[in-house]
Parts: sequence; C-alpha cells; structure tokens
Amino acid sequence: MLRMIAVAAMIAIAAPTLAVAEEHHEEHGGKPPPGRPPGAPGPKPYVQPHGPPPHGPPLGAMVHPGPQFSYHGRMFNPVHVAPFVYPHGWAYRRWGIGMALPPLFLAQTYWYADWAALGLPPPQAGFQWVRYGPDLLLVDLSTGQVVDVAYGVFY
Repeated sequence: MLRMIAVAAMIAIAAPTLAVAEEHHEEHGGKPPPGRPPGAPGPKPYVQPHGPPPHGPPLGAMVHPGPQFSYHGRMFNPVHVAPFVYPHGWAYRRWGIGMALPPLFLAQTYWYADWAALGLPPPQAGFQWVRYGPDLLLVDLSTGQVVDVAYGVFY
C-alpha cells in the first residue's frame, strides 16, 4: 500500500515536468505552428512601458543586425556572447515573473554583470540579473522568485 502511494506521488510530481517537456517538444519540433509560415517570428512578450534608456551592448560584444528584443517598451539589439551551457537535465524554459528559479541557477556562475551596458536597471540589494539561455531574469536571491524578465537578450 505504501509503495502504491509513493508511486502515485512520484507520478503527480513528474506529470507537470513531462507536460512542459512535451510542450517544448511541440513548440520546437521543427514545424511552425499552424497559420504561421516557416521562419516567421513568434509572438512578442508583453512588457511594461517604462524603464531606463538604452546604453548599448557590452564592449566587444557583437550586435545582431536582425530582430530586436523589447524591454519595458524600449527596443534593444540582441547581443552575441558565449553559448549558454545548460546543466545536465535542463533545457530552455521560458521563465515568467512570479515563478521561482531553482537554487541551482542562483549561483554566481549564472549572474550577469554587464546589465548596465545593456541599459537594464541595477539590481537592488539581494537581487541579481541571472542569465538563463537567451534571457535575463531579475531574481530575488533569497527566494529565487523572478521579479523581472528581458527575453531574447542573447543569441
């Protein structure tokens, strides 16, 4: 009986992860969603219409001539930096405000120090800009809660 309860609990815990993995597979399976031609950009994220003025990319970074990313209503050029290496068992996931980033990603290894060169606001004490794939997340280091997001900053 105890074994059956443990198996049911493991399935309940794993089900959301499997659903996210399936969504990710469907989103990036090489086929565009119905109604969108191949190569067409996806929907743009909603951003608040305020924020600091842009200051440009970090020195020495290559600026992508293509689509820009939007942060608080301002347009920025994405920045080419070293590829992001996901830890074993992790892949891209689109984090949103209010979600909790796992403690693994709160380590200094994932902090992004050139936020000012991108025109992003400085993190308050106890907060940090964290790179996750192509995105930058402003995270409360004590809870892991994402409090702001800039999608598509890096390519």
